Parts: sequence; structure tokens; C-alpha cells
Amino acid sequence: MAARPTWQGHLKLSLVTCPVALYTATSSANDVRFHLINPATNNRIRMVTTDPDTGPVERSDLVKGYEVSKDEYVLFDEADFDKVRLESTKTIAIDQFVDEADIDRLYWDDPFYVVPEKGVGVEAFAVIREAMKTAGKIALGQLVLRGKERQLALEVHGKGLVAYTLRAHDEVRDADDFFDDIPEVKADPDMVEIAARIIGQKEADFDPTRFHDGYDEALKEMIKAKQKGGKGVVAVAEPDDTNVIDLMAALKASLKGTASKADAAKKSAPKKKAG
Repeated sequence: MAARPTWQGHLKLSLVTCPVALYTATSSANDVRFHLINPATNNRIRMVTTDPDTGPVERSDLVKGYEVSKDEYVLFDEADFDKVRLESTKTIAIDQFVDEADIDRLYWDDPFYVVPEKGVGVEAFAVIREAMKTAGKIALGQLVLRGKERQLALEVHGKGLVAYTLRAHDEVRDADDFFDDIPEVKADPDMVEIAARIIGQKEADFDPTRFHDGYDEALKEMIKAKQKGGKGVVAVAEPDDTNVIDLMAALKASLKGTASKADAAKKSAPKKKAG
């Protein structure tokens, strides 16, 4: 089944526009999901929308309310939301270009694939894409998505674009509120040098396929074990806190162990044939 677009509208750079669709770039389809079960009956619990005075009500009959004071609400139905029409409801207008390094990583959020709709808009999309590639910068725009206007950062990715929603400034907590209480400690230069060598021995190219959700996999194994009547419980010991007195010894042992693993990996790696 083809993926459904999360949003459809237009991408605009000055006077150049083209119809596009946004598709969620990530998937959680393989996540382990649980339901609430009553162990006394083994029945799945159903969440029923209920009015405290009249009892169950159809969700389709409900409207949304914003609480302005205790037990007082301003009501909104779908027609009210339709009246709030910003340009960014149906158009991503690129209004600024910045360097990628200028955007703190704390602000990057969900990624979406930006794909041109088939037809005459493909050429306009190609013009915008190539202009962005030439600029070599990140494009900024706005978009109303899931009931909220978000700032977008767009970058060229292959034949398409990837748009990242950016968190608003007031959504990101001030790091100083958490880091100010970290005590000032002057690190021993010799220990730092050893730690730097350990980092050098662990350098590698980023390969996302190497990461596996161990917790998710353990849950799946437990599910299989429970299906067979077992408990499927795995106990894992927590590591001890680093003993400051033995920190240098621990670093040296780590350096030696890391070097041994690196040598073993080189020996096991297939040799390249001479060209």
C-alpha cells in the first residue's frame, strides 16, 4: 500500500510555486505495542468517551473547548478551525536561507520527505531544488501541521527535499538551568590524553543499520517465551560507578582493551585484492 501524504499544498520560492506532498520520513510500525487487559477476565479494556451526566457519547458529536477560567470553555468545531487560514496552511513559503551550523541541534525535530505532485509542477520543483543546491544552505519556511504552525528547515536530499520541523524557542529549555550546578573540575591532562586515544581507536563511519533496539528485541523474546509458557526474564547487572581513585588505571585498561579489539577486527576483516 502506498504511503499516504501527511500534508498536501504548495512549495513557494518568491514567484515560483509548485504543488508538493509531505510524507513522514520515519516509521514506528515495528514497535512493540501493548493493550490494557483486565487480568480477571482477559478482556481488552475499551476507552469510552463519557459525559459525567448523560453517560457514553459518540466521539463524532464532540467539539473542542479551551478553558478560559474554572469550568468555563470557549467551544470550537471544525468549521471554526477552517476559518483560521494562514498562508502556511496550504503553502510552504521559503523566506530565508541559513547555514546548517547556525541551527542548534536542540531545535531539529521530525523529518518529512517533500515530493512534487506529478504534472507541470515537477519542473518548478526541480528549479527550486537546484537553486537550493547551488546556494548550499538550509531553507527556512513555515507550515501549519497537525494544528500548529511550525518553522521548517528544508534541505536537498537526492531528487527530493527533506523538511525538518523545528522546535520553537520557548519549547527548548535553557541548558544553563541544568549545567550551571555542574562543579568546575580541572581534568588531569594525562587522563584526557588517554581518553582521547580511546576515542581515536573507536572512530568509525556512521552506519545506522548497526543499531538495534535491544529493549524492543528483549520484549519480543519475552513475548515468545510467554507464548510457550515461560517467564522470559533476563537479569542484567548494572555497572559500578567509576572509582575516582582508580580512574587512571581504568583508563589505561580501557585503552589496552580497545586496542586489542581493534587489532582483532583488522585481522578478521577480509583483505582487499590488488587492483
